[in-house]
Amino acid sequence: MGKTANSPGSGARPDPVRSFNRWKKKHSHRQNKKKQLRKQLKKPEWQVERESISRLMQNYEKINVNEITRFSDFPLSKKTLKGLQEAQYRLVTEIQKQTIGLALQGKDVLGAAKTGSGKTLAFLVPVLEALYRLQWTSTDGLGVLIISPTRELAYQTFEVLRKVGKNHDFSAGLIIGGKDLKHEAERINNINILVCTPGRLLQHMDETVSFHATDLQMLVLDEADRILDMGFADTMNAVIENLPKKRQTLLFSATQTKSVKDLARLSLKNPEYVWVHEKAKYSTPATLEQNYIVCELQQKISVLYSFLRSHLKKKSIVFFSSCKEVQYLYRVFCRLRPGVSILALHGRQQQMRRMEVYNEFVRKRAAVLFATDIAARGLDFPAVNWVLQFDCPEDANTYIHRAGRTARYKEDGEALLILLPSEKAMVQQLLQKKVPVKEINVSSPMYDLYI
Repeated sequence: MGKTANSPGSGARPDPVRSFNRWKKKHSHRQNKKKQLRKQLKKPEWQVERESISRLMQNYEKINVNEITRFSDFPLSKKTLKGLQEAQYRLVTEIQKQTIGLALQGKDVLGAAKTGSGKTLAFLVPVLEALYRLQWTSTDGLGVLIISPTRELAYQTFEVLRKVGKNHDFSAGLIIGGKDLKHEAERINNINILVCTPGRLLQHMDETVSFHATDLQMLVLDEADRILDMGFADTMNAVIENLPKKRQTLLFSATQTKSVKDLARLSLKNPEYVWVHEKAKYSTPATLEQNYIVCELQQKISVLYSFLRSHLKKKSIVFFSSCKEVQYLYRVFCRLRPGVSILALHGRQQQMRRMEVYNEFVRKRAAVLFATDIAARGLDFPAVNWVLQFDCPEDANTYIHRAGRTARYKEDGEALLILLPSEKAMVQQLLQKKVPVKEINVSSPMYDLYI
């Protein structure tokens, strides 16, 4: 009998379905073996982390500031970059561009830049990267100390740190007083990054037995000139004596005075100098329009009232010379009802109240803040349109810091200084400090200042 077409010896082609199934089975078997092999060869997470850190450190010396425009252009950890992106920080400012690379290389830095130039991130990014490189944990204790002149600035720095550093595993703490010393002492030992004011820090060094900074890796002095202006020179000397000599130090100041240079000599070793505004034509931002008016003492309140009435949809800060003046004029203008929300911020308020006022002013789209110089240094009030100085500042540096609450981060802003005839000498001081101020008439329609 002859062979059928499907019989083995018939010479017919094999069944394609069977062939595919056999191939699929073999292929799946090979893929499973490869997966198992990859699992065996997979590196532990800590090893991957170390290799990543090693690659980052190799790129530190290759940093070219001329090629840096974004934070992502720096060799930064994924955790820091993610925090920056989530906080909407992408483009770098000049002080950040010039400082971060030097700090990543482990150098001490003495930096000066105009207010509103982004000094906070210029030191917070290196702080996070320094502890990340060392794989710092809560059990390692205090690694970084950030000293700010005022409670408000320390609080603000701490909030930025929380946003940018939230993807890291470090612990951070804010020690500014206002709470029981014992309450702070119980928690201070578990802090990796400590943001504090100088007086409270020294108090813990003197009275908290368990507090020590023997493993400190980095010291940051923010607004160093203001720290010294407030009379903390002796306190800072005592603090620095209690810190290990082997550490990295970053010192930032808006102005360079003899006392700042003395502090730099005491705290820095072979520092790199970063003078961002030295080459600039003016010592205030180019986007800040600055004017002054001269009027008699009895006209000043009328000028202020007219100003507020003509800027109802703006966000403004009005600076006064004393707490009593802020308190009195705040009550007066609340009764006058100029048509815009008025807030007051001064040194006689409790710390919690000051934080509430700060946060309320930040939230509002249009408001007026009556303040003493407590608000003039370092505090970042977003979208401030105007700064009005009701009283003549003590000196040109005070003027610069007050005016610096507007025109921040290349935004537009306007500043107005009210002077008495006897105070016109301040104009020459400002011009000598490269502050371009122009006189306007009290009744100038440009500013709607009608008496």
